[in-house]
Amino acid sequence: MFSRDAYGLGILLGMIMPIVSFFGYYYWKFRWFTLTDFFTMLQQNKQLVTALSIPCLLLNVVLFTLYINGKKDKTAKGIFLVSVVYAIGALLFKWFY
Repeated sequence: MFSRDAYGLGILLGMIMPIVSFFGYYYWKFRWFTLTDFFTMLQQNKQLVTALSIPCLLLNVVLFTLYINGKKDKTAKGIFLVSVVYAIGALLFKWFY
């Protein structure tokens, strides 16, 4: 896991972890709704977007910390970049969609 230090790996990991967290959160809290209904609820309840974006980005924070402590700075920068893009996307979704 810690053997490569590359921006691409960080970007890939940074994109995958929030998706894993998203589906984990969905199955943990909203499994009785269909995925389509869940997306409709996200559109109608903007506070849910905030509640969902926090655990989605939390995995990236943990992963970022692991790679920084492992002296894999390029990978950590890729994770950080994607985390910022996800956070901005969540804010834009909450404000304008």
